[in-house]
Amino acid sequence: MIITGFQGESEGAKVSVTGGFSPGSGQLGVSKAFIARDAADFLLPGSPSHDHSEASGRGVLLLADGSRHEGDLFGASKIAEGELVFTTNMTGYQESLTDPSFAGQVLTFTWPLLGNYGIAAGISESSGVWPRGVVCRELMMEPDHRHCIGTVHDLLLAHGIPGISGIDTRAVTRRVREYGVILSIFGPLEKEAEMAAILGKMESPDLADLADEVSRNDAVFLNEGATDSEGNPLPRVAALDCGIKYNILRELCTRFEVLWCPPDISWSELKETYNVDALFASNGPGDPAHPGKATAARHTLAQATKEGVPVMGICLGHQLMGLASGLRTYKLRYGHRGGNQPVLDLQTQKVSITSQNHGFAVEDPVKGMLAPHPSGANSGEVKNLTGCDVEVRFINANDRTVEGLDVKGRPAFTIQYHPEACPGPHDANPLFDRFAELIANHLEVKANAKTR
Repeated sequence: MIITGFQGESEGAKVSVTGGFSPGSGQLGVSKAFIARDAADFLLPGSPSHDHSEASGRGVLLLADGSRHEGDLFGASKIAEGELVFTTNMTGYQESLTDPSFAGQVLTFTWPLLGNYGIAAGISESSGVWPRGVVCRELMMEPDHRHCIGTVHDLLLAHGIPGISGIDTRAVTRRVREYGVILSIFGPLEKEAEMAAILGKMESPDLADLADEVSRNDAVFLNEGATDSEGNPLPRVAALDCGIKYNILRELCTRFEVLWCPPDISWSELKETYNVDALFASNGPGDPAHPGKATAARHTLAQATKEGVPVMGICLGHQLMGLASGLRTYKLRYGHRGGNQPVLDLQTQKVSITSQNHGFAVEDPVKGMLAPHPSGANSGEVKNLTGCDVEVRFINANDRTVEGLDVKGRPAFTIQYHPEACPGPHDANPLFDRFAELIANHLEVKANAKTR
């Protein structure tokens, strides 16, 4: 059952607030839907208590270039260290905080107010809060919304994540835009010397297997037995979890029977044990060329593509397909993070405004690495594992970097952005329907061949 919270009031009417994550609940044909925790469930009445101490007093943010910024601490009382990045979203901070793609990073919000409408139950993008620290200009401690069950401070405290407010986020963002994403650390002002020493020895979080940290370890059906309105079974899709967002799974469950599985599951197991009809590769954090679970997911993706199975990849999944197709991946100067990234479809010449959160990109087959990070970090030359060529379908209208690939001769495509748009615009949502159409066509051809 979905976790139920308090009853709030709005204009005299009762408003039911629920938590939990169960996209298969109430779906046709589903008798036992899978249930997972929502990150905000910890704020609901009756939830387990946490043992994190509360931060207070003055703090300082130190950047690896030697700059420092003083502010006020909130959230959990601990030192935050990681790669400092920024997001330009004006709303949707709860979704950003719970997006696994921010694992390993210190997240700066460029919009000067954080927490205006508080935290709501049941709308998080995962079960946890993933940035290692949060930086903002002004923190709202008295939010105003009928569904509010707590503040940003409460959410961070419950998950043991520190924050610092009162920072000139405009100055920090300009520095990142000019010099690229940079290592950082923040904590109590009295520990500045200690933190400076830690910062001097800090390594990039990209060296860690971040996909392993944020993904699940077993395969589960979210909506087993799901059917359409006429009682026909929905196609079965395996969703490789490299750090997948809940709303992506919701979108998939409206169209398919979804197997939520770990990134290192093999294609042979998906085919022989679970009999899946198609493969979806999710978003996620870190370097797509990391030798850990990201590489395992790349091989699964490549094998499915090679066999002609319908495949869709987004964000990290897009980068993995690029690598599997023999294209290099590389670190961007400051990445694309926000809900207003313009993307051009080279076939239709239509521009969509998209939601994005990534720090790496796939090289252009002709133009090479565009807008690279000063470090020059990249995957190096890679082998084409699919045996197929790809063509660039989408590009970023700002810096012309690759935003999507079509695999030639296969029912497979990828995009660098988030079509489920939580948070963000909904221009790209029809791409899920494109995936559904590819699967339907594939199954029809398969059925006709079997009949013959």
